[in-house]
Amino acid sequence: MSELNPYAKFLDGRPLEVILASTPSTLSGLIKMIGPEKVTTSPASGKWSPAEIASHLADCELAFGFRLRQTLAEDHHVIQPFDQEKWAAAYPRIPAAQALATFAALRNWNLLLIENALPGAADKSVSHPERGAMTFKTIVETMAGHDLNHLAQLKKFT
Repeated sequence: MSELNPYAKFLDGRPLEVILASTPSTLSGLIKMIGPEKVTTSPASGKWSPAEIASHLADCELAFGFRLRQTLAEDHHVIQPFDQEKWAAAYPRIPAAQALATFAALRNWNLLLIENALPGAADKSVSHPERGAMTFKTIVETMAGHDLNHLAQLKKFT
């Protein structure tokens, strides 16, 4: 895995598409196990609650989907970073169920794109202002590692 993927250390050897396809149901199951009494409880000051993690995953799925599409559509595309803490300002007002539904819908849509693009577009280049040259596949790897990182965080609540 590429060092351009800050989440590569979370990848567990399963095919990327398997990780990505399983995340919505795993996320939903974890949120149910955590339960309504703890889903909005932050584990510590400045840390996100399970519901806020679900909202973050929905936001990231939107951002990843745009990045994937721009990578396919444009030559030499430069990814636009975003400040996740500024995006997170709205999370306390978003119900976990809404975040889960949004994440699942966006993930299903992105999986269709990924399945149709790979393996042919795996090496399509893109650059990230903070990480440098990457590929379409690096974005997919980042998505999978990002999922596993946040699922591990949620497991600590169960």
